[in-house]
Amino acid sequence: MKIGYPCINRSIGCTANSTFRLKSYSEDKLIEKIKNNLECLNRILEYNVKNNILFFRISSDLVPFASHPICKYNWSKHFQKEFKEVGDYIDKNAIRISMHPDPFVIINSKDNAILERSIKELDYHCSVLDAMGLNSTAKVQIHIGGVYRDKEKSIERFIETYNRLSHEIRKRLTIENDDRSYGLKDCLAIHKKTEIPIVFDTLHHQCLNNGETIRNAILSAKKTWKKRDGKLMVDYSNQKTGVKKGMHNENMDMKLFKKFIGETKGIDFDIMLEIKDKEKSALKAIKVIK
Repeated sequence: MKIGYPCINRSIGCTANSTFRLKSYSEDKLIEKIKNNLECLNRILEYNVKNNILFFRISSDLVPFASHPICKYNWSKHFQKEFKEVGDYIDKNAIRISMHPDPFVIINSKDNAILERSIKELDYHCSVLDAMGLNSTAKVQIHIGGVYRDKEKSIERFIETYNRLSHEIRKRLTIENDDRSYGLKDCLAIHKKTEIPIVFDTLHHQCLNNGETIRNAILSAKKTWKKRDGKLMVDYSNQKTGVKKGMHNENMDMKLFKKFIGETKGIDFDIMLEIKDKEKSALKAIKVIK
C-alpha cells in the first residue's frame, strides 16, 4: 500500500505547477516555466522518497498551455532528456504516479468544441507520462461528466467517445465516482462495457451511493483493475465541517482514517490523500499504516 498526495508540496519552497497569463505567452516564457516545474518536480519526488511517500499526482500545469492552440512548441522534444530522467527516478524508486485533468475535461459533452478540447487535454496528459517512459500503471483519472437531463444517453455518449480515443489515452484513462451525478454503480456499468478501471473516491461515495459499505465498494472497484493497470487507486479525504457536502478538509482526521484502514483490512490498494495540508497528512497516514 502506497500513500500519496496531489501536486503541491508545502514544505520545500517551490511549486511544480507555475504558469503565466495567456496574453503574455512566448516560447521563452514557456521554456522557463517548464524548466522550473521539472526541477521542482524532481525536488518533490526526492522529498517523497526520503519520507517513504511513494504515490504522487503530477500537476496538470507541468507544461502550461500544452493543449491550447497557441502552443506550437515541441516541448517534449526540447525536454526529452529531463522527462526521461524524471521517469527513470520514478521507476528506480517504485513511485506510483497519476494525473487528474481539470473539470472542463468532459468526454460525454454534447458540445463538439468542448469534446475536442477535452480530448486534446487528455492527449497532453498522456504525452507527459509517455515522455517519462512510464508504463500503463501511471493513470489519468477523469469524472464521467454531465447528465444533460438523460443519464442513460449521457453514459452511452461517454462510452462511444471512449471507444474512439487513441490507444495511448485508453491505456491510461480511469473514471472516478463523483459526489453529485455518477456513483460507483454508474461507474461499474461503464466498466462492464469498456473495462476502464475505477478510481474509488471515499468522500464522493459518502455523498452519493447505493447503500454499499466502504469495504464492499472498494472490493467492487478493485475488481476493475487488471495487472497492466497496477493496484486499485483510492482517493481518500474527510468532509470539511460547516460547508456543503463534498468539500475536502484542511487536515487529516486521524480517528476516521484509522477507522477506514480497519474497515479495509486485508485489501491492497494505493491511497491518494486529498487533504489540503498535502504531505503533512501523508506523513501522519504512513505512521498509521506502519
